[in-house]
Amino acid sequence: MNDPALPGFAQVLAAAARIAPHAHVTPVLRSRTLDELAGAQLFFKCENLQRAGAFKFRGACNAVWSLPAEEAARGVVTHSSGNHGAALALAARTRGVDAHVVVPRGAVPAKLAAIAAYGATLHECEPTMAAREAMAEAVRARTGARLVHPFTDPLVIAGQGTAALELLSQSGGLDVLLTPVGGGGLIGGSAIAVAGRGAVTRVVGAEPAGASEAHDSLARGERITVHPADTVCDGLRGTIGEINFALLRRYQVEVITVADADTLVAMRLLWQRLKLLVEPSSAIVLAALLQQRERFAGQRVGLLLSGGNVDLDAMLGG
Repeated sequence: MNDPALPGFAQVLAAAARIAPHAHVTPVLRSRTLDELAGAQLFFKCENLQRAGAFKFRGACNAVWSLPAEEAARGVVTHSSGNHGAALALAARTRGVDAHVVVPRGAVPAKLAAIAAYGATLHECEPTMAAREAMAEAVRARTGARLVHPFTDPLVIAGQGTAALELLSQSGGLDVLLTPVGGGGLIGGSAIAVAGRGAVTRVVGAEPAGASEAHDSLARGERITVHPADTVCDGLRGTIGEINFALLRRYQVEVITVADADTLVAMRLLWQRLKLLVEPSSAIVLAALLQQRERFAGQRVGLLLSGGNVDLDAMLGG
């Protein structure tokens, strides 16, 4: 169980201390109405209120502030459809170093604007993972910047795990923790944090039915690297990383697939009942719970709302 390639609980604890001067301790909200609807006690961890609008700042901040000064001075580079790019740009700004973000053509305009506003240099590429990785490598080779991968970097995974660490403490304990699944950084870090605390909490992932590579990989017993991605959850279109898949298997994480229509219903409920502006990629956790009410009934369930960077122009027709 002690694979040196995988981050562990000590790395999550170190990340929590490292990012404490920079990241918000986000609130946990409750709703009697949603509790009644679900037949369970729900604890919503509001990472949509994190700096840069998503949990991604935790991992990016941990990675940036872990670098030796000489390496940090050469800057950082990543590829991202939005939230991780903005998070890395902001984290780099907190340390006064350059950030380069490779973005796929067609990414959400509001997210691209946020990346630019935090001072990063944007590099546009074709909307494929191969193109993103190739351009990021080209920028790294040209600038000497440190690559901070959106979800396979152990420092990023450890940083993401600090959200679950906080939620366990704030909630007083949970039977289940639900997190979204995209590339697997958040759910991998969450599983590490839960196991490290010795909690009996089960970690369950929520993944779009139209981008179900984590679910399908677990069912097959091997990682699927080529998979269609047809979902409104733009933050969950990434292919599950190798290190992330290993963490899902190690900690026996289950993944539930959710239809986009159910996710949008849940998104509306969060607006109406908690007055929270969240992305579809966040609302999917509530959709997963409501889809399978019977299995969660009567339990204490933590729901990690991963981000709130909604494209308002698209939503409101502006």
